[in-house]
Amino acid sequence: MARLLLALVFSLVSIGIIDVSAHNVQITILESAIAKGAVCLDGTPPGYAYSRGYGAGVDNWHIYLQGGEWCVNVDDCLERTRTPIGTGPTPGNMSFGGMLEDNSTFNPDFYNWNTVHIFYCDGSSFFSNVDEVDPAHNLTYRGARIYDAMMDELLRLGLGNAKNALLSGGSAGGLATILHCDKFKTLFPNTTRVKCLSDSGFFIHGEHFVGADWRENRFSDVISTHGLTNLLPPSCTSKFNPTLCFFPENLVQDVKTPLFLIESAFDLFQITQNVFRYITPRWYDCTHNLMLCNSTEITIIKDFRNTFLNTITNTFADSSSRIGYFVHTCYAHGHLCSQDYSTCSSSAGHNVLNNKTITQAVSDWFFDRSEFKQMDICNDMPRNCTVTDWNSFLQTCAAWNAIN
Repeated sequence: MARLLLALVFSLVSIGIIDVSAHNVQITILESAIAKGAVCLDGTPPGYAYSRGYGAGVDNWHIYLQGGEWCVNVDDCLERTRTPIGTGPTPGNMSFGGMLEDNSTFNPDFYNWNTVHIFYCDGSSFFSNVDEVDPAHNLTYRGARIYDAMMDELLRLGLGNAKNALLSGGSAGGLATILHCDKFKTLFPNTTRVKCLSDSGFFIHGEHFVGADWRENRFSDVISTHGLTNLLPPSCTSKFNPTLCFFPENLVQDVKTPLFLIESAFDLFQITQNVFRYITPRWYDCTHNLMLCNSTEITIIKDFRNTFLNTITNTFADSSSRIGYFVHTCYAHGHLCSQDYSTCSSSAGHNVLNNKTITQAVSDWFFDRSEFKQMDICNDMPRNCTVTDWNSFLQTCAAWNAIN
């Protein structure tokens, strides 16, 4: 029976009856944010893309915070203003994929929700709030105001009436999700199910792993440049130096709202960018093609994995059911917005833990069907989970979702 269903789904995909394409959503420039001082690094208004919910999902909301690293000093922030992550978006459309798409075949639990993508343009994980504009460079550090202005806009659109609400974010947006999670919860009555999902936002300190001083100094520069010292959670700064309070391992235990983490123990960004202060040609070649790594470099990559898993284990050793996580070993960074790493994470024979894809694990956790705390402890080398044949991949994905 399963084989018959598999063949049927394959044929429906191939002839176009099952639509596998992500959908396009119009971008909105939030001009009203200017009056609130909620502007991007270059002073332009922020923006978002909103796909309206329908059917059973009309009162459910999924809000995604875009990522894009951080800027660590004035020159770095000024350089960002010349890129899409330092200035407001341009009018047009953007494609929603993965857990943001409106396709019930590939995103069965969230496809008909009100879905919002908030663009990242402040370089501080939506957390800065400096009144003064840098007079020499005309830079504005107002990430927290952008977040607040966006929430005000979404409340105007009906967010406050949500029955279910999920705040998510990727990379620097995943860190922003952790930082704003409890604040997000206050927007709703107690009857609303509210949870948060951080995707590739668990940037580890790795105190005893190579590059620890570089990672500390980098976050110290972010905190100094964006004026974050007095904005970080007192529950953390009362115990640690503020620099350490940008590392999620020192934050998440104090988050009261249910939180789920999607991570790779071989996080591509952290391995390529956060291990060595200066990226040498040798390390660049290795991390961009693992076949070129020598034995010393392989040992470093394995040590990162061990450090990452130990950090997760120690951080959540005494955590309650409010915490969930899915930690795999694909060499990747970012999941939610792509079919291959979220809704279809099963389809190349990878990224299934406890017989669940990433989205299935998130869904079961969000809807209180079951807890999920799983790590891949079997693979001690990063796995190549890149899709090369998209047609076959999507067919396999549709079939998996149909029979699971």
